[in-house]
Amino acid sequence: MSTTIDVPESSKVSKGKTVLVAPPRPGGWKKGIAIMDFILRLGAIAAALGAAATMGTSDQKLPFFTQFFQFEASYDNFSTFQFFVITMALVGGYLVLSLPFSIVTIVRPHAVGPRLFLIILDTVFLTLATASAASAAAIVYLAHNGNQNSNWLAICNQFGDFCSQTSGAVVSSFVAVVIFVLLIVMSALALKK
Repeated sequence: MSTTIDVPESSKVSKGKTVLVAPPRPGGWKKGIAIMDFILRLGAIAAALGAAATMGTSDQKLPFFTQFFQFEASYDNFSTFQFFVITMALVGGYLVLSLPFSIVTIVRPHAVGPRLFLIILDTVFLTLATASAASAAAIVYLAHNGNQNSNWLAICNQFGDFCSQTSGAVVSSFVAVVIFVLLIVMSALALKK
């Protein structure tokens, strides 16, 4: 005679099921850099297009003796300011076109191709933005202070609104330049393995 004893299994005991936990993928911080890249690109778009629009609309007329004889200060009187408006518009257009590539780096933070493409073009447009901002800053400086050695008079005493608009545009362009530098540094960090 044999006896059988049935022992029910406790619910606390695991029944041989294995739980697989994937180790966290290294480089999760790259997605954070990609999101910050996208946000900074939006800020650079606003700064570049704001600088182009502000400079492009800078215009002031001063009457001299009569209403028919007037002095005018406009951005298109200075070839440097024309270069500035065209360059800042190009920089803003590039930044708008770079947004899809920035979104790709958010979706695929470990992809090297889009980030390398962005860092190369960002460097090119940083150079363009810096050149136009620096040349416009030199002309704005001359407008504010003049140059006694070459008999250039400061025109900002008479054309105050024109000078304040051009100064604001130059400041906005340098904001875009600083954002470009940050974008390049962040992209270089994200390319690091």
